Amino acid sequence: MKIDELGEFGLIDRIQRGLPAPGSDVIVGIGHDVAVLRATAEHVWLATCDVQMEGAHFLRDAIAPRDLGRKALAINLSDIAATGGAPRFALVSLGLLNALEVEFIDQLYAGMRAEAKIFGVDIVGGNISRSRLGVFIDIFLLGDAPRENILLRAGARAGDQILVTGTLGDAAAGVALMLGRSNAAPLQTTDEYAAIARARRDTPTPRVREGQLIGSAHTAMAMLDISDGLASDLGHICERSGVGARVLAEKLPVADENRTLARAARGDEFAFALYGGEDYELLFTAPAASAEALAEQITRETSTRVSIIGEILPASEGRQLVLPDARVVPLQARGWDHFRD
Repeated sequence: MKIDELGEFGLIDRIQRGLPAPGSDVIVGIGHDVAVLRATAEHVWLATCDVQMEGAHFLRDAIAPRDLGRKALAINLSDIAATGGAPRFALVSLGLLNALEVEFIDQLYAGMRAEAKIFGVDIVGGNISRSRLGVFIDIFLLGDAPRENILLRAGARAGDQILVTGTLGDAAAGVALMLGRSNAAPLQTTDEYAAIARARRDTPTPRVREGQLIGSAHTAMAMLDISDGLASDLGHICERSGVGARVLAEKLPVADENRTLARAARGDEFAFALYGGEDYELLFTAPAASAEALAEQITRETSTRVSIIGEILPASEGRQLVLPDARVVPLQARGWDHFRD
């Protein structure tokens, strides 16, 4: 069997099965974006890593190195945010081409420093290696949190409301605009929205403060960040929690310009929002009795929009998408998979 037949998540499961059982201080290990490790009886360490590889995650001539540095750290910060924790220390490993200008590295670290300063992170080391195939930036990030504040993919229950921060699909729109064409027709939008989509693509905002508020409120049941697309990442919550879900398309926080672009590029006005990926918003569930108050608290304290977009169902009811015309169709767990086109 080849890797592209197994897929990213099948490969992760295979690796996990080949490893010995973790020790007693590993509260959460492989299978989640963040490892949760016991620090004390009341406190935990949070460990995550993510890589940006030229040609797979970015095109060097399409993103400023300072923005690339910010994004490389931001996507790791988003994983810590999705547990309800606080990021602390980062290690940076680089694969570099011999002919790369030193100015590129200066600007890359300027971006990482700027992002680290916003969220109180210290860059404390790393590694540098020669690469013959392209630039890569691999970041290991360590955070911490009170154990009682930690949220994971598991925990959602039937009857919970499904909530999401911010807006969806803008990064995918930014990628589509960068590539420039759909079939034979150029993709077009307003200059204002093009700037928004480009910023969401190149410099996503990790919802660290929002994640800490959600965790410390002790009302949410499950949470992760949207990196592979809403449909795919909601599928992870459903799988880990043993539940189904119903998403209302009309409740998705999607810009009108995004819907227009998605219709032109994919033939589906919700394609970017559901399947695009790289939003780095927080997707979480909370009981119906507390969901609205939690959403209002987050918006009041952070100015970040929070939308209730659906409901958790019993597993027997599957995953559903309710279209604007009230038709109910399966919510397919499509999204980004590193080993499948």
